[in-house]
Amino acid sequence: MKKLTYDQISLKRAPADGISSIRRLPLFALAENIRSLYNVGSIFRTADAVLLGKIILSGYTPTPPRKEIEKTALGATAAVPWEYSKDPIDALRGLRSSGIRIVCLEHTDSSIPYTSVHPTDFPLCLVVGNEITGVSQAVLNECDGAIEIPMLGIKHSLNVAVAFGVAVFELARVSSRR
Repeated sequence: MKKLTYDQISLKRAPADGISSIRRLPLFALAENIRSLYNVGSIFRTADAVLLGKIILSGYTPTPPRKEIEKTALGATAAVPWEYSKDPIDALRGLRSSGIRIVCLEHTDSSIPYTSVHPTDFPLCLVVGNEITGVSQAVLNECDGAIEIPMLGIKHSLNVAVAFGVAVFELARVSSRR
């Protein structure tokens, strides 16, 4: 085994000047009231890694350009389609009217494991919420379902950007089997 060089890795990546023409997954994300600019940047970087269809930033979630977002995004804000919607409910209703199913990443009385999503559930929008309070009840009421990451230790949740990464990579894997 030999570690690849930056140039060798670059040969496998999409070219930055052609990223807008690349076919993206039928997978979207809505970030509701994320406080940390670093978490937003990390979500962008992960979204780029899976060719997410679009990120919708909502509520008081900070938007690019911001140096703190770029510190963790490392240029992904220019590669991932995104928009801002002050009202997350309006954004979700617009997605639903386009035939996109809405699921939140949240512990609820009816959430299912994040590994239980099926290819027929796509196109899909994953909603993630505030670092402390999670997805608001008003947004939860707009969702078609909820998925959760099982927590086996003493903590009941992961950092929002980490949880997004865990869930979105599994959703990307499942959506590619459509």
